[in-house]
Amino acid sequence: MALLLCLVCLTAALAHGCLHCHSNFSKKFSFYRHHVNFKSWWVGDIPVSGALLTDWSDDTMKELHLAIPAEITREKLDQVATAVYQMMDQLYQGKMYFPGYFPNELRNIFREQVHLIQNAIIESRIDCQHRCGIFQYETISCNNCTDSHVACFGYNCESSAQWKSAVQGLLNYVNNWHKQDTSMSLVSPALRCLEPPHLANLTLEDAAECLKQH
Repeated sequence: MALLLCLVCLTAALAHGCLHCHSNFSKKFSFYRHHVNFKSWWVGDIPVSGALLTDWSDDTMKELHLAIPAEITREKLDQVATAVYQMMDQLYQGKMYFPGYFPNELRNIFREQVHLIQNAIIESRIDCQHRCGIFQYETISCNNCTDSHVACFGYNCESSAQWKSAVQGLLNYVNNWHKQDTSMSLVSPALRCLEPPHLANLTLEDAAECLKQH
């Protein structure tokens, strides 16, 4: 199984992120909230539906349950947003619904949105397995809507030469990372197994064990 080494670096920027930070989110959900009164015959559905829409962002973050940072690429964010807005717009095109139907449909769309976001984030990380060496891609933090980037290490190398080059690239990346703190060693003790003297006979299993110890 390929081992992913993900080093996440955040930089402050304009607010963009998961669906609640998408450029059209405020406009879309403002419309949805203001028209919720016309979507159900039963008055009890209105406050329930309104609460679902108001808490959409916070509830999304609570339901992601990811073991990795919630970082999504702009491309995948746009794909998720397009899918969610299409489902919501279709729901709002209907006339008034019988009691209970509208809030239930909102919950279904919410759950589908969470699923789409989870898949989008995980797919980007898994894609690293199909690369060789250090790879970086731009993302957006779902937690605070800041621009970010993810650096990961892929093991899909086709030759020993590519493998040695990939490991050397990882070592250089870690060295540069540590240079920001002059009090730190250029290479952490756990990564000395990746120094040049050890690269000649380095195996995938050895590197995986080395990275696990880091």
